[in-house]
Amino acid sequence: MNLFPTATTADERARDADVAVLPVGSFEQHGAYLPLATDAVIATTIADALASAYPVLRLPPITIACSHEHADWPGTVSISAATLYAVVTDIAASLRRSGVPKLVLVNAHGGNYVLSNVVQESTSPMALFPGVEGWQAAHDAAGLETSLDSDMHAGELETSLLLHAHPSLVRPGFTEADHLADDRRHLLTTGLRPYSESGVVGRPSLGTAEKGRLVLESLVESFGETLSALA
Repeated sequence: MNLFPTATTADERARDADVAVLPVGSFEQHGAYLPLATDAVIATTIADALASAYPVLRLPPITIACSHEHADWPGTVSISAATLYAVVTDIAASLRRSGVPKLVLVNAHGGNYVLSNVVQESTSPMALFPGVEGWQAAHDAAGLETSLDSDMHAGELETSLLLHAHPSLVRPGFTEADHLADDRRHLLTTGLRPYSESGVVGRPSLGTAEKGRLVLESLVESFGETLSALA
């Protein structure tokens, strides 16, 4: 698993990218069968695939972010939204100084709400990827059976991506871990615990490596639209 890019400064001078991709994940519970670092691994996997298909500068991931809704489970670690905002803003400023004016935040954790504000308020070209439309297109392309809303956490989508890209990280038990909780109206107030004892919301039993491959393939294709918007 390549969490950290290995390019040298000479490599980046030759690439001459004007767009950087920053994977943003989290460090939070994902049931008993996926690692705490699942979102960071997925964000990095997507960013790696994008860097293989497009001339972009791939940055190392932000691995701890806003996971407060998962605080009731051991191992979960969070930073504040203000801290994440400041870190991303500082990274964008540093990139501009080194000659890379555009930044794409490759976000794999739904709780990182503040990233939308960072992008909206940025005075330099910035985008958030994948958006809801990108995830939905990937969902449809892969034939996922659980809706995006129902498949909130450690479900069919995330399990499929790891089964495809990093199967050694998926532990036994995902085929018996399905749990749906479509009514989560007080999630921001109460956290996830009242809605799921296991921490799972989705149907991981439906996850397959082939679905994960198709999800990633679709995301790489749709990234072209994000680059066009930045241009």
